[in-house]
Amino acid sequence: MVKPLDPNSIPKYVNQLFIPLVYKPVIVKDPVTGEEISYNYTIGMTQFKQQILPPTFPKTTVWGYEGNVEDPSTGEIHCFRSSPGPTFKAVRGIPSNVQWINNIAEPNLFAVDPTIHWANPNNMPTPTPPFLPFPSGYLLAQSPVPLVTHLHGGEVQSDSDGGPDTWFTAGEEKTGPGFSKTRYTYPNKQEPTTLWYHDHALGTTRLNVYAGLAGFYLIEDPNNKVSPLLPSGPYDIPIAIQDRSFNEDGSLLFPSNGVDPDVHPYWRPAFVGNTIMVNGRVWPNLNVERRQYRFRILNGSNNRTYNLKLSSNQSFIQIGSDGGFLPFPVTLTELLLSPGERAEILVDFSMLKPKTTVILNNNANTPYPNGSAPDQNTVGQIMQFTVLDTPVVSPTKLPAELNKIPILTPDVPKKILTLNVVGGATAPTELLLDGQMWDAPISELPIVGSTVEWEIVNLTNGAHPIHVHLIQFQIENRQDFDKTKYSQEWIKLNGEPPLQHPTISLPVEPFLTGNPIDPALNERGWKDTVIALPGKVTRLKLRFAPQDANPKIVKPGVNLFPFDPTSGPGYVWHCHILDHEDNEMMRPLKVTSCPIPVANPQTCCQVIVEGSTQLVPPALRDAPVIHNNTVYANIEDVCPENVVIGGFIRRTIRYTAVLDTGLEQEKEIIDDIPFQCLICREDANEGDEFSITGSTILCEIFAHTRNFGTQPLTDKPLAYNFTEKDIVKVCIRKN
Repeated sequence: MVKPLDPNSIPKYVNQLFIPLVYKPVIVKDPVTGEEISYNYTIGMTQFKQQILPPTFPKTTVWGYEGNVEDPSTGEIHCFRSSPGPTFKAVRGIPSNVQWINNIAEPNLFAVDPTIHWANPNNMPTPTPPFLPFPSGYLLAQSPVPLVTHLHGGEVQSDSDGGPDTWFTAGEEKTGPGFSKTRYTYPNKQEPTTLWYHDHALGTTRLNVYAGLAGFYLIEDPNNKVSPLLPSGPYDIPIAIQDRSFNEDGSLLFPSNGVDPDVHPYWRPAFVGNTIMVNGRVWPNLNVERRQYRFRILNGSNNRTYNLKLSSNQSFIQIGSDGGFLPFPVTLTELLLSPGERAEILVDFSMLKPKTTVILNNNANTPYPNGSAPDQNTVGQIMQFTVLDTPVVSPTKLPAELNKIPILTPDVPKKILTLNVVGGATAPTELLLDGQMWDAPISELPIVGSTVEWEIVNLTNGAHPIHVHLIQFQIENRQDFDKTKYSQEWIKLNGEPPLQHPTISLPVEPFLTGNPIDPALNERGWKDTVIALPGKVTRLKLRFAPQDANPKIVKPGVNLFPFDPTSGPGYVWHCHILDHEDNEMMRPLKVTSCPIPVANPQTCCQVIVEGSTQLVPPALRDAPVIHNNTVYANIEDVCPENVVIGGFIRRTIRYTAVLDTGLEQEKEIIDDIPFQCLICREDANEGDEFSITGSTILCEIFAHTRNFGTQPLTDKPLAYNFTEKDIVKVCIRKN
């Protein structure tokens, strides 16, 4: 039986950094003007062996991408395959047409868990316990392999987005419910930036990306005024950081034992590797000249967050984030990147002496931020830079402004969205967005051209990188909140997730603590992936229009994309921890051309309810008073355009009573505090029937004893009344 490879047995910095080659397109030109019309590619996904570990170790079987490249030394064009795959270099304004081909006829390299919601090309029934061990697991789940490539961060029509339901097997023999084609068009109209492409098949993304299906996609703009000032050519290097574990035979190690094997036999919520791989090589070295370099850093890991810092303690400059250049250069000494995020940084080696070595270190806890610190002998190190004896080249001075980032103003009602875990924190059975499973009815229906605020309320114990397809968004701020109280009230309002009904939003304002925290300086550009921290509300501004759209003409219902974002299978938003994404932490998102009327909307009222309960006998003033509330509501009347709600709060009060004799005795009083509220409904008429869909106390404003005195015989301090003020919410739907 193959044994796991000890990461401490792998020599570091023996491998030299591999820089992915660049795809060579077939350029289509206008026959009259000679203008370039499109760049066309044929790219295959295939299985092969690659030297990832140092040369004294066996090669590793991987999945990667292959296509025509130009040999940088000879200029010859030949077919090349690698993991990560070769790099696309797109030109802004010239579309790329990519024919994707699934050439993987072999079974999946790792255990496919058929108990989670996945592509299931053989339509096999979901197995039940006792489950088969892996290997060999379930043969109908292992083959054929469904794949589909997503351009992460791309502004593309949904039928070219590579969504999870658009998968296809080798030869397109079997396809997903959203499948329409395998020749994708990427308009490349957005700002110059570092994107990446990777597999996105439903329920197996974690396996396929871990096997190697990822690569860079760079958009360059010849008219951009900043780009000529930056390092280019051999000094502009993409860096894909991924963690992996290996077996002694060189094969990739991915666990096949679930944390809750009676529910999911193979799925785990947070697997991390014990070895660091950069551009498909373990712990590589890069020889650098004494000058400035531009590094395009991608966190391509399934789960691990990195906080990067140079061992020389020198600073570096971040110039770009997910969606392009930042508004201004930001000087940093460390860089936090969660899975899916990118950062473009400038590192100056000109002041270092020849033969100096600098280690790129990582000190981020896993799971982030409350997990264990990284082992500094293994995953605490990323790669090494060795300074060569070359002439010093001083860096070019950057302008104070790199990019103009528009101010986004929401013009539609905000969305409140929760991050939920089902099951135990250490052994969850699934993770959810807004309490809903993947196949629940679509709830995110943004209007094209609209700008909306999302409040993402993280109710879990860990950070989640949230990625939204189609657009680049902006981070507004983050704010602490009382997670325990909010969770309790959310469950009172909705029930335990996963929900079997539309989520009832719970406003966060009554639960907020402290002041909003502005995004870090290096988070103030365009983003497509944001880290949502535990115990915080993360506020985003999402504009469903192109990055470069003129704010003066952007408005709901007006499509400014160079394609129709309302057509096709639609988009998704999800957690980019791939283990989470694969098990329900992903939801569909469908752009609409105009507001979709809800035939039978849920409407709510909120009312302040204050009531005073006489304590007979009186309470011992200094003793604790315990109170519990239950809301009861009913439809009192239906009038034209109005529904009258009546109800009461049943308050149970337990306290230490003082009798007339001076003796103390535990006492319980039940008191009903009435309330009434009005819900405006244009569709309400006399005789219509409505039902209560939910009622809860949103917020306890205050609760305390009052009307004080003393007991005549014993002089004990007494309280004669208990007063409480609450905000009650009641929701209804028409029968």
